[in-house]
Amino acid sequence: MGASALFSNTTGFGNTALGIGALFGNVTGSNNTAVGAGALHNNTDGIGNTAVGLNAGLNQTTGSNNIYIGDSGVPGESNVIAIGAVASSGTAYTDCFIGAVHDSIETDQAVFVGVGGHLGTAVSSQRYKDDVQPMGDKSQALFSLKPVTFRYKKEIDPSQRLSFGLIAEQVAAISPDLVSRDRNGQPRSVRYEAVNAMLLNEFLKEHKRVQSLEATVARQQKSMEELTAQLKEQAAQLQKVSAQLELNRAKPQSVAGR
Repeated sequence: MGASALFSNTTGFGNTALGIGALFGNVTGSNNTAVGAGALHNNTDGIGNTAVGLNAGLNQTTGSNNIYIGDSGVPGESNVIAIGAVASSGTAYTDCFIGAVHDSIETDQAVFVGVGGHLGTAVSSQRYKDDVQPMGDKSQALFSLKPVTFRYKKEIDPSQRLSFGLIAEQVAAISPDLVSRDRNGQPRSVRYEAVNAMLLNEFLKEHKRVQSLEATVARQQKSMEELTAQLKEQAAQLQKVSAQLELNRAKPQSVAGR
């Protein structure tokens, strides 16, 4: 519906086009939904794409299973969800707001993806926890981790800037609970929030050791001061005895002289 909507379609089926030029270049692509002028305009044989908004998915050509909401997309990409156009400057137009995030809170907090793909925020309240135990020596696994520098592959980060972190497979071999896994059970990412908690535990243990050492040093310092005072007192007594001996040696000489 709309001027030039599905204009080039030949054998494509199951498509829905609403808006001027929506799915204009589609030839054999099927099961696409384009709502908005120019939506999926250049799609030719992509399958299962959904685009909503003016020129949404405009750059998409052969990719499949993408969802575009107000974003023009990238030619040939697949399995992408893109929301909002990317502006060239840091203005308010680059903001993205998503409502109804599970357990949204009043102050800023990082969003995580749950096991079932559910967006949410990490909770720390005791109301949500069972089997709470002191961490103890479990944090010592940190000392076996091997921090590395690396660059993500170009398909992930085109700039390939230098990054710092850990390798999930290496971490899993040391402490399986410190990694998140994909649907096939393979290590995917490191639970850095857990690493931070373990670092805090080791810091507190080290802080306690330092306090104990400081107390020991203070006691030793006090003992040394007391010993120094005793030595000074003994030295003073020795000086008195020495002086008395000198005086006693001098008296007989005086008598002999007479």
